Amino acid sequence: MNYSAALLTSNDTPLLGVNIDHVATIRNARGGRYPDPVVAARLAVEGGADIITFHLREDRRHIKDDDVVRLKEALSVPLNFEAAVTDEMLDIIVRTRPEHVCLVPERRQEVTTEGGLDVLGQLGRMKDACARLSEAGCRVSLFIGPDPAQIEAAALAGAPCVEFHTGALANAWWDADVGKTEHELLRLKTGLSLARSLGLRTHAGHGLALSLNLPECGPRPVGPSSTAIAAAQVDIAELHIGHALIGHAMFVGMKQAIADFKAEIVQARHAAVSAA
Repeated sequence: MNYSAALLTSNDTPLLGVNIDHVATIRNARGGRYPDPVVAARLAVEGGADIITFHLREDRRHIKDDDVVRLKEALSVPLNFEAAVTDEMLDIIVRTRPEHVCLVPERRQEVTTEGGLDVLGQLGRMKDACARLSEAGCRVSLFIGPDPAQIEAAALAGAPCVEFHTGALANAWWDADVGKTEHELLRLKTGLSLARSLGLRTHAGHGLALSLNLPECGPRPVGPSSTAIAAAQVDIAELHIGHALIGHAMFVGMKQAIADFKAEIVQARHAAVSAA
């Protein structure tokens, strides 16, 4: 399939990629086998997840190599394998042959991914990685900020997709900082427009949460959630959500958590299309 041409029509709803990393984080806190992220992934698929996302980090702090093998064997929906652009990770991806790959920056000291790739500064390396993974049958996405230079570099690298880091937008929403939220939304919209003009399929993720006033996290900011804000952008084909969804699932169960997120995504997209 020519993924570069696989752009959304205005009536499409973003696919939901459920990141199961934090199930593995809980398991690893005590060691052993419980809770099993593969079981969580199966429940997520039963609940309506379109894609299962996971990040095999260099330090194996959550998902481990055996998890990757078992996920590949157990699931019929596409896997979205997040990984740093290292020889070790590229070798594992080629052996695993997941349907989707998202190349991300990685620092050992970070708690979670703090920003996007510097594709422009590593263009040769990114070109080689994209070509190798494409030959292995993987659809490649580059995880970047919605910055024009990085978007243009992603297209030059041969990536059919980009995933925009929504952490700054999500944090501004949590802080109820209307000005900052609007600023980050404008950056996102500008990036989406440029990516579309370059034939790139666009995804988004990081820090996205629900607008429901849920008891597990106290009062939420007023207005549309960060998930709804992202889902309303009609060029976004996929949303990849982990921490907030898994946190919500601890209280309502995996299937209900996915239903809550998907309902908000569908509502936001339909409202945006109707208003256009």
